[in-house]
Amino acid sequence: MHMEIKTIYEDKNVLVVDKPAGVVVFDETLNGSALLSHSSLIEKLTGKYPELKNAGESPRYGIAHRLDKDTSGILLVAKTSEALIFFQKQFKNRGVEKKYMALANGVIKEDEIRVETLIGRSPMDKRKQKAYDISDPKSEGKREAVTVIKVLERFQDFSLLEVEIKTGRRHQIRCHLSYIQHPIAGDKLYGFKNSKTPEGLKRQFLHAAYLKIQLPDGQIKELKSELPEDLKKVLESLKT
Repeated sequence: MHMEIKTIYEDKNVLVVDKPAGVVVFDETLNGSALLSHSSLIEKLTGKYPELKNAGESPRYGIAHRLDKDTSGILLVAKTSEALIFFQKQFKNRGVEKKYMALANGVIKEDEIRVETLIGRSPMDKRKQKAYDISDPKSEGKREAVTVIKVLERFQDFSLLEVEIKTGRRHQIRCHLSYIQHPIAGDKLYGFKNSKTPEGLKRQFLHAAYLKIQLPDGQIKELKSELPEDLKKVLESLKT
């Protein structure tokens, strides 16, 4: 698979790239057999930047946070183990601002929604996460998840959103939008039977557009990634 990866920012401690959709960040299978046909992003990056192998351990190396295979956008990779620990602490302590662009099914009437639940693996489908009400007796041992959703534009059957995640749980945005009955357009795992998909959309409409983080040298860095062409085209088609 030929992959052109755009660099958003780079210094001696960190490499920030624009992840394309359709590629896994790192191989989570033990022997790699399930993903042999798809080179992972970190494999591609360590081929180009061998120094990334100095941070962390295989197969993740310096990956400080994750993006799902079909999500595009900003991904931060530490170049040293010290930088990796520094970034991981920030993510864990919620010191990082993360905003995504998403297209959700249905017209969301409120301009802003804050979703606070607990999240854990779905007992019905191991590939999925499930949101639990905080008072749910089955929620014991699950992890807190907070998502703030702002409506940017409303279309006939969809809503364009800016989504800020205050916690970084696996599949958090996809799970929370499904929980409020507005799953992400094109999301085959969390969508409903009657979910609509805009013409030309070949993946889930989710893009990591903004990241604000402190670098090891103390400076605060704001990183941005504009919507990729495939998603821009989908929006254009909704406007006509």
